[in-house]
Amino acid sequence: MHTPHRSRLRALTAAACTTVLGAALLAGTGTATAAAPAAPQVKAGSKVVGYFTEWGTYDRKYYVRNIETSGSAARLSHINYAFGNVTGGKCAMGDSYAATDRAYTAAESVDGAADTWDQPLRGNFNQLLKLKKKHPGLKILWSFGGWTWSSGFGEAAKNPSAFARSCYDLVKNSKWAGLFDGIDIDWEYPNACGNTCDTSGREAFRNVMAALRSKFGSGGLVTAAITADASSGGKIDAADYAGAAPYVDWYNPMTYDYFGAWDASGPTAPHSPLTSYAGIPKEGFNTSATVARLKGLGVPASKLLLGIGFYGRGWTGVTRAAPGGTATGPAAGTYEQGIDDYKVLRTKCPPTGTVGGTAYARCGSDWWSYDTPATIATKMAYKNQQGLGGTFFWELSGDTANGELIKAIN
Repeated sequence: MHTPHRSRLRALTAAACTTVLGAALLAGTGTATAAAPAAPQVKAGSKVVGYFTEWGTYDRKYYVRNIETSGSAARLSHINYAFGNVTGGKCAMGDSYAATDRAYTAAESVDGAADTWDQPLRGNFNQLLKLKKKHPGLKILWSFGGWTWSSGFGEAAKNPSAFARSCYDLVKNSKWAGLFDGIDIDWEYPNACGNTCDTSGREAFRNVMAALRSKFGSGGLVTAAITADASSGGKIDAADYAGAAPYVDWYNPMTYDYFGAWDASGPTAPHSPLTSYAGIPKEGFNTSATVARLKGLGVPASKLLLGIGFYGRGWTGVTRAAPGGTATGPAAGTYEQGIDDYKVLRTKCPPTGTVGGTAYARCGSDWWSYDTPATIATKMAYKNQQGLGGTFFWELSGDTANGELIKAIN
């Protein structure tokens, strides 16, 4: 799920697993690694899409400049700028001060030039324009919605054409001409419950995406982050994702947050398993199940990107090292309980094992799960074997200063 760190998260769900990797990966809670998958039958894509959070420039002090200095800009094909708001049936600014007004010093700026008081555009948008100047092939999309601001999509779905027109006018505003190459819709979740419950109907998502495609045309990018809940009768069934697929350039299934300390007592489980494993609390809550479900509905593999979390989920009060232990609540995190960045966890609580294609760690009474360069390499092998269109991740500030995780994606 895509959300500011200040908001509580809830679990996603997925469907029954289709086993696709070698037996070593499925061996359980040990440190076994995956056997190399067979050569892909469909050529995999190479898109690498990273989310940049608008609010990350505050307490995290993660600026557009950090995308450049970490080496991430050279490895990205696309950036999703998160988030714009959806309110009154229209696309709207999220935080206009962060986006267009904040003055950057020379030390904070992408090109080393300080903002002036009288320049027409400052903030993240100006910094992103500077980043695009350094990397002409880089594309940027403006993401709207997310966990907190998805409640507005129900009203937007009542008049998809008017909504699409408002989004186009905002995304292509002349004040930041040349910045955005398209739009990303993070509706959590159509005709289902997230932070709030939507009752706009199964066709609403398809209608909205069709209207956006019509307005942005063939030259504009239209993408969507979508649920990973592939359970029978779950969130994937609630909306017509297959019917909307012709209108999108690709989908970002949010294949993370399957498990977490919103279930305060556990059992502990990795939040982003690639496959099922013996003892998984809910069978089918894994990436390969999600991908299999969407492909089975007819969504082309080339329009599915593999989702990676650049963070971990954790519990405290855990006495068992392996997954499946009980807990007393969420582990302490830097900004929010139960969650922390990879760059923190790699030294705060180094991995002690792997399960289901991702890593876990126990430090004292805390238990965490997160992806590492090694487990991302396994997931990239899966992505290639499945012929998926690329990879996306949430979000850039969770990586190390030298981009350990994005290097593993590339």
